[in-house]
Amino acid sequence: MRTRSTSSTTVNPKFEEYLEGQYLFEATQLLIDREKHLFGEITEADAIKDHEEAVKKLAADYEALEKRIEQTVQQSLSLSSEETVSALTSAVKAIKLEEEQDQLWKQRCQTPPAWRPKKWKEHHDKVLHELVYSRLENPSSPTGDQVNQSPIRADIQSMGRQLKEDLQWVVEVVKNCYPPEMDICNFYARQYHQTFSARLKKIADFVLDDKDCSFLLRWVKEFYPGILEKPELASNINTEALGNLLPDELLKSLEEQYLSKQQSDLMIYIGRVLDEAKKEWDQGKEPTRDDGCYISPVAYDVIQFINGIVTSAHTTVRDPHKAQKITSNLTDFMQRYQNFHEDIIKQNKPHSKAFIKANLSCVEQFRDFLVDRDLFPEDVRENCLRGLTEMKQSAHTYLLTPVHKILKPHYKKVGTSDWLKKNTFEKLLNSTEEELQELQGLTQSCHQELITQLQQEMTVEYVRRLLKGEVKLKDKDRQLMAYMTVKENAERLHELFARMGSKQDWLKEILTKMAEVLKLQDIPAIQMQIVSVGSAYPDLSEKHVSALLKLKTNLSKADRKIVKTTLSDTLKESRADPGTRTFFSKVEVR
Repeated sequence: MRTRSTSSTTVNPKFEEYLEGQYLFEATQLLIDREKHLFGEITEADAIKDHEEAVKKLAADYEALEKRIEQTVQQSLSLSSEETVSALTSAVKAIKLEEEQDQLWKQRCQTPPAWRPKKWKEHHDKVLHELVYSRLENPSSPTGDQVNQSPIRADIQSMGRQLKEDLQWVVEVVKNCYPPEMDICNFYARQYHQTFSARLKKIADFVLDDKDCSFLLRWVKEFYPGILEKPELASNINTEALGNLLPDELLKSLEEQYLSKQQSDLMIYIGRVLDEAKKEWDQGKEPTRDDGCYISPVAYDVIQFINGIVTSAHTTVRDPHKAQKITSNLTDFMQRYQNFHEDIIKQNKPHSKAFIKANLSCVEQFRDFLVDRDLFPEDVRENCLRGLTEMKQSAHTYLLTPVHKILKPHYKKVGTSDWLKKNTFEKLLNSTEEELQELQGLTQSCHQELITQLQQEMTVEYVRRLLKGEVKLKDKDRQLMAYMTVKENAERLHELFARMGSKQDWLKEILTKMAEVLKLQDIPAIQMQIVSVGSAYPDLSEKHVSALLKLKTNLSKADRKIVKTTLSDTLKESRADPGTRTFFSKVEVR
């Protein structure tokens, strides 16, 4: 009996020493040893009284140890020195040791001490849960940029910053105090995720203003996932297992409010851009020039707004399809822009041409921008592209109509007896070159598109006039002269437009092929040439062929019919490639 009592008194000072020095694992080992000693078989009847006193002392020491371990665990997120880190490591080992002791007692048939099972691991988890809750409930004081935020935004920001700092601390410091099997990083991540989620749910249940809604959504969908995606956290935390911060029904409501606001803002911003352009027009100002080209800020500014707002929404809602809602009303803006464009043409003021030239550059920029399918719903994209095509065509018509008006007297000579004289077509070319100067002030690509259309329209008009049949080519000599005239006209027209940047070689080829028909005398050769033209341009009709052959008045009606039948048979047998150019469908023949 005295021996056991003496053993108890000799251990106590060492236990207190361990406790004071934060050697919690060693202190636990001592208490477990005492527990084993005290709860072995007692054979001496007179030892019972001393045994009861020792048990009370052991219970008191366990209580003191438990408090110290709890205090140490509570300081996990504010370890300030090597000693405190060491203390936490020791506390964790002590908890693990006590868990093992609990298991040993479960396996015994003997009645355990009153304090068993101690369930220190369960208590440890509860302490950390409360610690995390208190950290997010009372985060550190806000930084300067939060002072002017709404209470909701400041609250979310503070919690989010605290969460980020604490999880960083866990993976850098706390993790090293725990054995891998305790998976402490994921434990903390779950606690923070669940606590943050609960707080955000309460906030989301309120009717939030648009700024608070946007801020909350960005934290849920953008900032919080961004924190977890940082390499040091992602390598220690199973982020997929955490799930979403908010349930789908709450997220959907927030997203709808956010996207509606972004859509409204976008329409306001781009509407102001157009209003500013209208103001410039109403004041009679010409658009500014850059490197000699008329430019308008409309497309650039609108594209910047769309890009910025929609790209930001992509990041926030993490769903390109949902973000497309923002541009779902873009067709309305394009319709307003098209109406403004048509009004400029209709009013035909002195500065109308300059504005239309600037608009053509905007149309091109918008057209290129709309190729990005991620930013727009498909129907919106198609409607806007259709409107832009109409704007480009009306602009081309507006700019080219005066040119054709000037050239009309020269067009009238084509296909007449005067036309076979060289100076007649020369006058047409000279007038065309003069008029091309009036089309300056466009960006290079827009200028090229415009002169390409002019070249096509002039070629169509040339063929139309030729097929009117005013000139009669009665013999081989006249037909050869017509061949040389058409061929030379084709070359000269091509040279003129090539100097201006056009690359439409095919237009020259059409005239050259038609010239060949005028030169040829053998019916089989004529048949082959017509088939060649018809194969290249399936919109060549029998009417066109008939008009061309009628110029050769030495051809009989029967010969013409043979050639037309050959063309008809060829077109029936061949299927036109969808990408084949059209030309003759634009040439009206009576």
